Amino acid sequence: MRVTSNVVSALDPDPRRAGAVRVLVAGELFCTVPQETVRAEGLVPGRELDEPLRERLVAAADAEAAFRTILRSLEARSYARRDLGRRLVRKGHPRTAVEHALERAATLGLLDDAAFARNYVQTRAARGRGPARLVRDLSAMGVERNVVDAAVAAEWDGEGGSDRAEMPRALASKRAAQLGALPRDVKRRRLLAFLARRGFTGSEALQAVERAVSAPSS
Repeated sequence: MRVTSNVVSALDPDPRRAGAVRVLVAGELFCTVPQETVRAEGLVPGRELDEPLRERLVAAADAEAAFRTILRSLEARSYARRDLGRRLVRKGHPRTAVEHALERAATLGLLDDAAFARNYVQTRAARGRGPARLVRDLSAMGVERNVVDAAVAAEWDGEGGSDRAEMPRALASKRAAQLGALPRDVKRRRLLAFLARRGFTGSEALQAVERAVSAPSS
């Protein structure tokens, strides 16, 4: 940034970003901020920028840039709030700017961890992932545990719960057929490990495996 003057020379709408304004000082771009910032700070051509105002504009510009990155990211797919925040920080956005941008996105309804968790559980459960795997995945994304538990419980205890209860049995049976004529203990161990990777543990996994290894074809 080579700007040496402290006087705003122009305020131009950003042609690439609706609702954003380019702040020019001495004819050079100083920063790009939301229209709301321009109004709140009373910016007009000829306004002198003291140091506190310059710092506020830079902070607003950083938050605006982070928010635009959020919008581009959400166009591709949905994210958990904390996971998206970590990604933005890794991209080089200042942490404070990221927090402001995430809060703005949440206020606009663009980020909702409860809705994200429900959708994630529904789609992944349909692909054969079990409760333990889903809890592990969502927790790694930074979703609060109570939100994760509610999403998993809704899927397994709700209308589709009976279908979900049959899933480890179906998975174990299919996998057992693929393992062929292995010794029973070897097959049992591999089936338990297979179901554990899928997120099925405890009594439901044990029962599914015992049923699979006891079947005539096993």
